[in-house]
Amino acid sequence: MIKIFNNEKIKDARKLIAAMYLVIAFSFFPVFYPMENQADPVGKNVIAEETSSRQVILGGDAFGIKLYSKGVMVVEISEVETDSGKKSPAKEAGIQESDIITYANSQKLQSNEQLSEIISRADEKGIALQIQRGDEEFETTLYPVKDSQGITRAGMWIRDSAAGLGTITYYDTENSSFGSLGHGICDTDTEEIIPVEKGQIMSATITDAEKSVKGEAGGLKGYFNSDIIGEAAVNCELGLYGICEIDPTYNRQAIEIAGKEEVQQGQAQIYCTIEGTTPQYYDVYIEKVNSGDEKTKNMVIKITDTELLEKTGGIVQGMSGSPIIQNGKLVGAVTHVFVNQPEKGYGIFIENMLEISDEVNQ
Repeated sequence: MIKIFNNEKIKDARKLIAAMYLVIAFSFFPVFYPMENQADPVGKNVIAEETSSRQVILGGDAFGIKLYSKGVMVVEISEVETDSGKKSPAKEAGIQESDIITYANSQKLQSNEQLSEIISRADEKGIALQIQRGDEEFETTLYPVKDSQGITRAGMWIRDSAAGLGTITYYDTENSSFGSLGHGICDTDTEEIIPVEKGQIMSATITDAEKSVKGEAGGLKGYFNSDIIGEAAVNCELGLYGICEIDPTYNRQAIEIAGKEEVQQGQAQIYCTIEGTTPQYYDVYIEKVNSGDEKTKNMVIKITDTELLEKTGGIVQGMSGSPIIQNGKLVGAVTHVFVNQPEKGYGIFIENMLEISDEVNQ
């Protein structure tokens, strides 16, 4: 997060990711308090039953994302200490936390540095800003002030990008799209979904896993590789979606899609990468299926695989998007972890994810 009115100093270095190495991104995996108890053990066999006409290529790959927002997001409004007292230019201009500043003096904004430069050159006429707030857009004029040391400041913190790890759920060769995460990427401070201007998806190598414990979710650690998987196009409540730039069929099987009515309580598996670059199957149990019209949190799953529990303590950050397979079909993806019962979490129906990725190339 960049303080644009103080020589671009880092507000909190722990929230930034240097170069191409990272510890799991803060916002890629929401945590929730537990709901259900008890689960039955499962075996390691996947049994094929009904068939479906639609198939996709199974994911399970860890990936790195570099996501750039449309304009810059305001993550905090602050005050400036001037010779005549405290002032807040951003607040006086009607700017609020979570606003997206898209234009400044008719220039399309693409980075923190760009807006910082415009602010540093501001005169008594101020800066004409175009701002997006939710579905609305409006214009305002910002009048930066000089602090007690003569530095021009705007009285706000902004962010223009995010980065982290996640898991690909599927590749769809019908329209060259992919689906991942099963929930949106949010800003850590505002908790608002980041609107995507562009985003690059790269393969990632997992080097370590910090175990989840009661009250605190762990996370996968790793680094980005140089090979590009695709470009992000949509970041929404149901996940991150985009266009594939690779042929995913070279080393991965096709799998049939299960309708939401086929998902049932009982044994299942997840397919994810917790070491290196190769996904593996791990046993889970689907404890509850929410058959309503909700788009997310469609099922409650419990990790029962002893190997996975030993390595991760349950569900950890970075596993978001891991495919859930039941009866030989892809039924959904892991999306959330229960913070006080990390062996449990939510999943989303695959049908709901496909509705979004089907629109990517339209």
